[in-house]
Amino acid sequence: MKSTSTNISHSVTINNQEIRITPETIDHLDAIEVSKNKWHVLFEEKSVEAEIIESDFKSRTYKVKINNSNYNIHIHSPLDAVIKQLGFEIGANKQISDIKAPMPGLILDVNVRIGQQVKENEALLVLEAMKMENVIVSPREGVIKSITIEKGNAVDKNQLLIEFE
Repeated sequence: MKSTSTNISHSVTINNQEIRITPETIDHLDAIEVSKNKWHVLFEEKSVEAEIIESDFKSRTYKVKINNSNYNIHIHSPLDAVIKQLGFEIGANKQISDIKAPMPGLILDVNVRIGQQVKENEALLVLEAMKMENVIVSPREGVIKSITIEKGNAVDKNQLLIEFE
């Protein structure tokens, strides 16, 4: 399996360690399927036997056995990288106590009020940025403690918008 590489790097987590895979890495990989879910892989002149034990294509998670050692692998999507860059990492969102502007823009609508109970993924506000309307949703259940903006306000990146109790 020779790669038709692009210039896009991919991020994967292998046993809780994040690794960046570059097009050059992929170009140095040679894999041949020897039977269903089993592969013979040559990488940097090393030969390994790989078997996909479990796979969940939708969540991009795999359990792979390589030379009798098991590895849990998660392939990150480009959206995962954007979410991480904005500070909304998966698993960290439950501890978020405030919402900050992910980018500069204009507040088009505020959908909540102080004291309101909100659910996870409920729309909090609409931020227009780069000619696009971005719905900012609640990362967790909680009660709105304060709202520092109102409809029509211009905001800067990382400006405090909403706080939770």
